[in-house]
Amino acid sequence: MQILVSNDDGVQAPGIFALTQALTSLGEVLTVAPDRNCSAASNSLTLTNPLRIHRLENGYIQVNGTPTDCVHLAIRQLCPSEPDIVVSGINAGANLGDDTLYSGTVAAAMEGRFLGYPAVAISLVGSQLQHYESAAWYATHIVKGLLAHPLPGNQILNVNVPDLPLAEIKGIKVTRLGARHRAEGIVATQDPSGRAIYWLGPPGEVQDAGEGTDFDAIAQGYVSITPLTVDLTAYQQLSPLNDWIKQL
Repeated sequence: MQILVSNDDGVQAPGIFALTQALTSLGEVLTVAPDRNCSAASNSLTLTNPLRIHRLENGYIQVNGTPTDCVHLAIRQLCPSEPDIVVSGINAGANLGDDTLYSGTVAAAMEGRFLGYPAVAISLVGSQLQHYESAAWYATHIVKGLLAHPLPGNQILNVNVPDLPLAEIKGIKVTRLGARHRAEGIVATQDPSGRAIYWLGPPGEVQDAGEGTDFDAIAQGYVSITPLTVDLTAYQQLSPLNDWIKQL
């Protein structure tokens, strides 16, 4: 089996080490990741600067680009043979609810799906992360399950694992995305020269964490697995929209 691993936390992040090591039990792993933290890069591509690679002593390849760049470059140029699956993570922190729209971790998996391969994003949820081995264990088993039971061509899996010892995780729940309130406001301040600078505020509080959501599963100590569709079309609105567009 050929496995492509990437992330958005950077090639030196602890999560990518844990994930790569675990997945070597399933086959050959190529790890290609950004040379820096690219959290919240979403699906961005680098179009105005050249991409450069550097091979590390451990065999990983770092790229001066985004998570999407890494997966695209790896599949089109760097993989010795076509991968059987793309695995992104282990992200240092949650990718729940609305977070998935911003997540570079999820975006790396989506790029693998865009290019025709099964893909899964793995995140570890907690405030002071310790148990990457728990997420790596679930990642290995989920990869095997996904290859045995493929999703439709426009879907990926988004997996969130609570930061608990493996024995304390209660199991897996298949979930839908929850939702947050809108993010906090911008924090305005000044740099040492007195020029205005701005920081994005913290994420909003959870709004929809009801039964069946990814937020709820994590809160109860379960792994959350949410199937995500790459097609963002709101199909239920096609007919109503068509009706009033005709009246313009």
